[in-house]
Amino acid sequence: MRAALSGLTTRGRCLLAAGVAAALCGVVLGERDLLRVAVFLVALPLVAAAVVARTRFRLSCSRDLNPGRVPAGQPATARLVLENVSFLPTGLLLLEDEVPYTLGGRPRFTVDRIGPGQQRTVHYPIRSDARGRYRIGPLRLRLADPFGLVELTRSFTAVDTLTVVPAVHPLPSVPLGGAWDSGGESVSRSVAIRGDDDAATREYRNGDDLRKVHWRSTARVGKLMVRREERPWQSRATLLLDTRAQAHRGEGPGSSFEWAVSAAASVGVHTARRGYSLRLLTDAGPVAGGAELSDDGVLLDQLAEVGTSRNAGLDAIAEPLRGAEGLGTLVAVMGLLDPEQARMLASTRAPSEVSIVVLVDGNSWLSLSPRALAEAGAAYDASAEVLARAGWRVLRARHGDRLPALWPTAGQRPGGVALGTAPLPRPSAEGSATR
Repeated sequence: MRAALSGLTTRGRCLLAAGVAAALCGVVLGERDLLRVAVFLVALPLVAAAVVARTRFRLSCSRDLNPGRVPAGQPATARLVLENVSFLPTGLLLLEDEVPYTLGGRPRFTVDRIGPGQQRTVHYPIRSDARGRYRIGPLRLRLADPFGLVELTRSFTAVDTLTVVPAVHPLPSVPLGGAWDSGGESVSRSVAIRGDDDAATREYRNGDDLRKVHWRSTARVGKLMVRREERPWQSRATLLLDTRAQAHRGEGPGSSFEWAVSAAASVGVHTARRGYSLRLLTDAGPVAGGAELSDDGVLLDQLAEVGTSRNAGLDAIAEPLRGAEGLGTLVAVMGLLDPEQARMLASTRAPSEVSIVVLVDGNSWLSLSPRALAEAGAAYDASAEVLARAGWRVLRARHGDRLPALWPTAGQRPGGVALGTAPLPRPSAEGSATR
């Protein structure tokens, strides 16, 4: 009862105070009619509190997030299902789901009477422009009397997690050479050697060939699984993301850092879906202990929570890059570099190895004076030139650029010759005379 009295609303407290005041006036003035009104005013909120406190129905709640992993800026839908598992009908229910303020205001609903064994379903949208993992729930249930004099809050225990991942842009398919050109015949041989039952599998994605469904894994896992037959043995790629705060400009979802994270996600998903094993590195060192990421979903989950670092240089990643083996093709998404940092990064790879850098010009995200803009552009061009001379394929990214438009440059050698094409042989003097 004490908890119910603490749940008195402003209206209930005003009625109770008015009843006490009317009772005092009735006693002083000797007005019995005023005392009767006072008794009614005091009794009404007390009776409402007693009725709400004695409510003994049981409810079950389930929540479904569709999808559970959503790109930044795209909406998701939360579906709540309430079921009355008691033998008594409910009264008016006020529902409030606990949602972080980044996702908007807390959704509130009013649910009318739910009979025994009946269900009520409510939906509400969720949208976030910021990456991260967000806790959704628990659902709070407010019990109220018909007059709005008392409200009690009860919470469910179930919570869910919404993962907001970076935006991914489809990239055109270009031949990159190096470790990227291994064929898929080795996979067919590997499946034949190991046997069909031991084939590596992954969860079905929209567009997959239904002939590749692995039914035994599907029955064991409970989800539709397909053979991972497109994964070559030796195809490896390493993704390096520059997270240094001083290397990026701007704030929030429109900053150069968020552009870089989205670019890293796009490259990672592009390579993973082509069947390459992938490792993720940052300027702070390897991510996930340097282990290979099993699929693009794991990569996006890692990038959903990556933030800026306080590192000033690239010392923490330079030595691991020099001493590491089996990195395959390296794709680096870098922020602002001075020439010295560019030389350090270039020295970590041999000219014969395939190295690609998406060099983000963070200063283009700022409104600079013409003189400052010229100085920043000169420093940016100098760093890009250092990497290009060391054999890196440099993709210059500025504010407003889209990675799919820049990506074909990754298929060209530093000299500007596209991979898969060879320069025409120069005809000899004899050949010219014969023609």
